[in-house]
Amino acid sequence: MEPIIIVLIILVVLVFIALIKTIQVIPQASAAIVERFGRYTRTLNAGLNIVVPFIDSIRNRVDLREQVVPFPPQPVITQDNLVVNIDTVIYYQVTDARAATYEVASYIQAIEQLTVTTLRNIIGGMDLERTLTSREEINAALRGVLDEATGKWGIRVNRVELKAIEPPTSIQDSMEKQMRADRDKRAAILQAEGVRQSEILRAEGEKQSAILRAEGESKAAALRAEGEAQAIRTVFESIHAGDPDQKLLSYQYLQMLPKIAEGDANKLWIVPSEIGDALKGLGGAMGNFNPMGGGNGGGSTPAAPTGTGKEAAPRREQPRID
Repeated sequence: MEPIIIVLIILVVLVFIALIKTIQVIPQASAAIVERFGRYTRTLNAGLNIVVPFIDSIRNRVDLREQVVPFPPQPVITQDNLVVNIDTVIYYQVTDARAATYEVASYIQAIEQLTVTTLRNIIGGMDLERTLTSREEINAALRGVLDEATGKWGIRVNRVELKAIEPPTSIQDSMEKQMRADRDKRAAILQAEGVRQSEILRAEGEKQSAILRAEGESKAAALRAEGEAQAIRTVFESIHAGDPDQKLLSYQYLQMLPKIAEGDANKLWIVPSEIGDALKGLGGAMGNFNPMGGGNGGGSTPAAPTGTGKEAAPRREQPRID
């Protein structure tokens, strides 16, 4: 009985192993290459798959998701004979598991070497300044070449990025000095522009202030002149309403003469020609005035002046007409 039990146990184990090899579960976004006696048979897709045990074998399992592969820095010579180190990052995706398995031995290594050679060809036709400022152009050129070359390998290159471009240390120092000089220049220009704008605004403010001050002074002078004109008009109307005679006007004129001579700067006093007429009018008024109480009527004449040390001139009487 014991040999039979042992044989049954062996058969059960073999059946279990056969079932395990027959049923193959492939995860989502993956594929498996099946070979029969070393020859490609088919590609297993995601899900539950049945294969012939001990005849079919899984050669390779391929991840169909997009992959990101960073490559180490590569020294590249520019057109102006400067060595720069460039880091690249490749985004690729396997579209054909069979081609990726049988068309190339190691597609990662193949993509890396193809990226290096293509990058050297592109950078070799650019100078350093253009290399540093043309990343989009370099990325597009790399992607075009890699996508065309890796198509037969069942690989699609979705994106190529230059992670870093490092020029030599001496060039970096020179670039930093140049950038510092450019920043200082821009700062000086901005400061000069600020000072210029400030001066312009200050001048505009002074101009507006002067204009407003002049307008204020003009309006004040106009109001002052208008006030003086109104005062003169009022005085004139008052005088005209009072109907003064020539004697009063002459007396007022003589009172204003001392005010004309007031002031320390008056070195020369010019006597107006109208003073004679004023004196005549005033003399006539004084001739009609009798301080002894005789009045100004009845034809009486003023007394002869005294205190001059000379005899008074004989008085000449006017003939009286009755």
